[in-house]
Formats: sequence, structure tokens, C-alpha cells
Amino acid sequence: MRPAGVLLVVCGLILAATGDPSRDFCSQILNSGVKPGFPKTIKTNDPDVLRAARHSAESFNNCSNDAFLFRESHVSRALVQIVKGLKFMLDLDISRTTCKKTRHSSLDDCSFQTNRTLKQTLSCYSEVWVIPWLQSFKVPVLRCH
Repeated sequence: MRPAGVLLVVCGLILAATGDPSRDFCSQILNSGVKPGFPKTIKTNDPDVLRAARHSAESFNNCSNDAFLFRESHVSRALVQIVKGLKFMLDLDISRTTCKKTRHSSLDDCSFQTNRTLKQTLSCYSEVWVIPWLQSFKVPVLRCH
């Protein structure tokens, strides 16, 4: 046990000495046998994977000239790699929603298109770099077809 006031740094996150590192995502990854620099498969329904998938969809929306917003519809594969932060490598589908870009809707409130002429799903590979202690998300790689 560390004396009060001593901090523990794990994966760049500062945790109070009395805090439970098992609740911290980085600690969970480090305790799971993942070696820094080596990609590790992670569950596709993991909340951090879903957040990374959302950032991928938002990045696509920022680059696309489509009139409608796209939202992540399925993550088929997810890897995480400990680098300066966490790098998520995702195979995912994004689908066109009923929300128009001009309304700046929250993607949570957007339903997928059901109109056959407007319905569209793209298969994507995305890399999302997360630096939790800076609350930073970057999507340096996003390829969709």
C-alpha cells in the first residue's frame, strides 16, 4: 500500500493512490497481458471501442459532402495497441441516417435510412488514436468503400 498522497501513473493516466486501477481502461489492458506496442484483439462491444467507432463516423461526416449524416452500424473487428495513448484499429460499417447535416443533430438521435433509394452502408477501416489524459481523439486513418 502506498502512503496517502502518492500517485500512480499507469499508461499516462494519473490515479489517486486510493483509486482502484481496475476501473481504469489502461490498467485493464495492461493487466490483461497486452504488451506495449503489440496489437491485441478487444471485444467489439467494448464501450471504448464503440466510442472510437463513433469518432470514426464523425470524422467521415466532417470529410463527406453527403447531405445526410452517417453513424456506425456494426463493428466487426477491433484491436487495441498501447502506444503514446491507445490506438484502436477497427473494421466497421457506417450507414446513412435520416438526419441532415444542416441540422447538426446528435448521432444518438439519428435513425438509419429505411428509404431504399437513400439507404447506404460503407465498409471502413479506421485507426483512432486516443490520448485519455489529454481527452484527445484523432482519426489519422479512415478508408471507406
